[in-house]
Amino acid sequence: MTSGEAGPADADRGDHSGVRTALAGLTTRGRSFLAAGVAAAVCAYVLGQSDLLRVGLLLAALPLVCATVLYRTRYRVAGSRRLSPARVPAGSEARVHLGIENVSRLPTGLLMLQDRVPYVLGPRPRFVLDRVEAGGRREVSYRVRSDLRGRYPLGPLQLRLSDPFGMCELTRSFSAYDDLTVVPRVEPLPPVRFGGEARGYGDGRQRSLALAGEDDVIPRGYRYGDDLRRVHWRSTARYGELMVRREEQPQRSRCTVLLDTRGDAYQGAGPDSAFEWAVSGAASVLVHMLERGFNVRLLTDTGSSVPGEGADGFVGASQESADAAGLMMDTLAVIDHSDGTGLSRAYDVLRGGNEGLLVAFFGDLDEEQAAVAARMRQRSGGAIAFVLDSATWMREATDVPAPPTSRQEERLHLLRDAGWTVVGVPRGVSLEEMWRQADQERGGLTAAGGGEAWR
Repeated sequence: MTSGEAGPADADRGDHSGVRTALAGLTTRGRSFLAAGVAAAVCAYVLGQSDLLRVGLLLAALPLVCATVLYRTRYRVAGSRRLSPARVPAGSEARVHLGIENVSRLPTGLLMLQDRVPYVLGPRPRFVLDRVEAGGRREVSYRVRSDLRGRYPLGPLQLRLSDPFGMCELTRSFSAYDDLTVVPRVEPLPPVRFGGEARGYGDGRQRSLALAGEDDVIPRGYRYGDDLRRVHWRSTARYGELMVRREEQPQRSRCTVLLDTRGDAYQGAGPDSAFEWAVSGAASVLVHMLERGFNVRLLTDTGSSVPGEGADGFVGASQESADAAGLMMDTLAVIDHSDGTGLSRAYDVLRGGNEGLLVAFFGDLDEEQAAVAARMRQRSGGAIAFVLDSATWMREATDVPAPPTSRQEERLHLLRDAGWTVVGVPRGVSLEEMWRQADQERGGLTAAGGGEAWR
């Protein structure tokens, strides 16, 4: 929520620039009256008609008086804007609430409001307020909607003041603006058991190794309910308070969502393009894994991870997953194609990582990049690849049948031979359907004796 204050006619009265501003605010009606008055005065002077001269002076004086009175009117108006909500999925609507408060001692005249919005969100909203009493407040609202993800500025709010005769209008702008974040669409996914999944709490699989004997035990203070058999007497004597042996920390399953953003890996643009499908898919998997209690991270082909905090960049439910999910969604809202041409940086990050689930969204893969992607599977507890052939997507967009090419099939076989569960993504299919297909293919692979079970 932002607010600001504007005084449409609170400038220095002796400033020549202010006079020019007031005259520049004359409307078509005001300029017509002024021109008619000047013409009548000239004709009256030529013809010697004093009555016509008085009429001309009246016509010319009326818009000038209105501009002067409007310019010298002293009042102040405060404006505010509130977004509900400030973060919406693509294709959903958000409501913008505008508040106008008259903080001066005089009532206002006719007020016209206009808020600046990008054309993607729709036309600029305009409102007319007849009169706002001293200390009064008016509220109006409008809706915005975008099918394209991104971060869009709203504002600043423009305020137009008009006189009762419509001879002059003055415009002032507030300085504050807000950002509306349109995040990718998130599809609900069915629960599926994955390789390397932990129960969330309990004894973990990794321990801090002691160098020598009992002295390396890391104790902690006694808490109500701790088993007295775990009291560490040597530390108790050293610190003067009851100390117990620290329990092994619970380990959560990890999941890395890899999003291929290479510019040469995708063709086409717009909400129905292959790249937008991959971004939406990555967002859906991230939210789904966080809800299931996984420690997750978002990784791109550039090697950068989001949010990048915690152990190896992973964030889970114990580390404010709502804030982490919001940060990831904000990143996906504005993510664009990278300038890179390879996946080597992402491979370098995954090469030194711990065992965990890897879910990747790949664009077009040539032979070299397919080999790099295949090596990513070595340290992963489970690996799922959704491969989008953007050329096929472009052909399907023109209603031309586009069967998988031999080149694409070779890339998919290369990933499968490396242990990936690979799903080729056609145009127009939902992620939920692809998610179930990956589950079925993984189950068939396990039944045939290859790979690990999804547990």
